[in-house]
Amino acid sequence: MWDPKTVRKAERRYAQQLRKIARYIDTIVKSFDVNDPRSYPLIVSALNEYAGTLHHWAQNTAGRIMTDVALRDQKTWLIHAKDLSRGVRDQIRNTDIGAIYQKLMDDQVTLIKSLPLDAAQRVHDLATRTTIDGGRASEVAGLILATGHVTKSRANLIARTEISRAQSNFTEARAKNLGSQGYIWRTSEDPDVRSDHKELNGTFHKWDNPPIADQRAGVRAHPGCIYNCRCYAEPVVPDDYESL
Repeated sequence: MWDPKTVRKAERRYAQQLRKIARYIDTIVKSFDVNDPRSYPLIVSALNEYAGTLHHWAQNTAGRIMTDVALRDQKTWLIHAKDLSRGVRDQIRNTDIGAIYQKLMDDQVTLIKSLPLDAAQRVHDLATRTTIDGGRASEVAGLILATGHVTKSRANLIARTEISRAQSNFTEARAKNLGSQGYIWRTSEDPDVRSDHKELNGTFHKWDNPPIADQRAGVRAHPGCIYNCRCYAEPVVPDDYESL
């Protein structure tokens, strides 16, 4: 059910939007004299204030992205179901994804607003290093200047992780609506697949019992629902829908 090209396109669009925030954070930081420690509280205040202005933008951006992912997931299901009855196709179209959509929306708004908030916390922590830990002023100034770059990296990570997680959540909802109890874990089968996920490749798991996707941290997750995961769930549906 997973279309890697579609997912990558959505990731790129989302990352482009999130990097706008990173660029503005970079502009805010660089508008102050980072060599003067007295400017650090002002930078923190400006970043926190910026976070407070993002709510409506975050809602609109997240809404467009999540709607696109949901519609593309539905389209993929319908392509696979083209030879099945109209009743099954209607069942796919009418799957109630409202609660999942709203939860994903809320999560995205929180994550978007966290970008400047985390940047503010980073500047605060670095400023503390100069006063309490006796860090070198020039070193701290350089790290503060890099805040925009650090935020850009986190923006890219959010886009990769959240689009895959949304895709996985919508797929799970539609699969369950057709009576699916679980799925086969599939990897992207390239050199970047982490070792834990290579071991999971081809194994069956129930929707209500995700496997351990990170052995070291003991984190359980479905495919695509853990940071930087490009794996996907291949739903196992009842025999009546085997051709899905």
